[in-house]
Amino acid sequence: MFFQHKPSTSYTWSGWRCGETSTGRQAGGDGGRDGVGNLAGMRGLANDHLSCCVNSLLQTLSATTEIADVLERWETSGVRVDNCNVPLHLKKVLAAMRQDQSQPAPHRDFLRCLDKNSFRLNTQHDADEVFLFILNVIQRQMDKKTLATEIQNLYKISLETHLQCLECSSLQTRSSYVLSLPLHIKEDHNSLESCIASFFEHQELHGRNCCFCVECGLKKPSKQGVKLLSLPHILCINLKRFRNIHGFTRKLECMVTFPEILDLSETLREAFSSDFAQNTCRYTLYAVVVHSGSSVCGHYTAYVRHSTNRLWYYANDSHVQKVSWEDVQTTYGGGYRHTAYMLMYRRDSKE
Repeated sequence: MFFQHKPSTSYTWSGWRCGETSTGRQAGGDGGRDGVGNLAGMRGLANDHLSCCVNSLLQTLSATTEIADVLERWETSGVRVDNCNVPLHLKKVLAAMRQDQSQPAPHRDFLRCLDKNSFRLNTQHDADEVFLFILNVIQRQMDKKTLATEIQNLYKISLETHLQCLECSSLQTRSSYVLSLPLHIKEDHNSLESCIASFFEHQELHGRNCCFCVECGLKKPSKQGVKLLSLPHILCINLKRFRNIHGFTRKLECMVTFPEILDLSETLREAFSSDFAQNTCRYTLYAVVVHSGSSVCGHYTAYVRHSTNRLWYYANDSHVQKVSWEDVQTTYGGGYRHTAYMLMYRRDSKE
């Protein structure tokens, strides 16, 4: 049988967007400062060759301290120094971002390295695609494969897909994984919990979405379901705000609320596979990649929660300022031009 993951007749998984017009967001927060450089260990990143997308992702990767910890254990003395090794340059730029200096962290070599790996500078990119590109290149280029796999496993969501023919009832199962969870959103008020639950709902596939049944020898209507085998330490969620309709991409500005604390034990109880054995399904939000503007012209920024002082900061390229959780909530959408596009949650330690 041919497997199809969620029919996508009304939207696409990717698309070009965003120019590089800074929004000049003025968020609040006690003691905030809109300026270049360092705030309690936070360093900005200059916009170089339309790099707002990469800059925002680097801020989230810097806040994902587990990645820096793995890279620090990577012995690179024997690694050839060139302009093409993405994990090597990522290790350097993350180390620079942790330094207590007032100037933006140097990351031009990292950008050039991405360019050498066919990620073109001076081009507008999709943040989720760039995120997955970086993870895949790390897996391919690190000579210490156990460490590369450790980084990938931080984000690995293991799934079990079931496809049943509605005519002969034959059933086939396939195991797979994703590194970010793509969530379809409705053109109305959404909650993150309802979007996640919808991802795991059974769907009947008819018409052009029919799948080939080996037993019948033809494309037949089918019922598809997805079960959860395991949740990752870092849960990356992509809110699919860009929809392709008749060849034109538009951005959905509708509201998607999301909590600071996400407990999936109840939300996904029906989606757990019989092999699911994790005890802790409680997550805390620590980073939000934000898209401002439309599908034609826009800009990426990021909200990140500092790993030490637990305060929220807003990073708009080289500008970094302290903000509040209420400021992060303005990215829900529904009237605001800056909307959450990617969410990063960290699983809580078992109590």
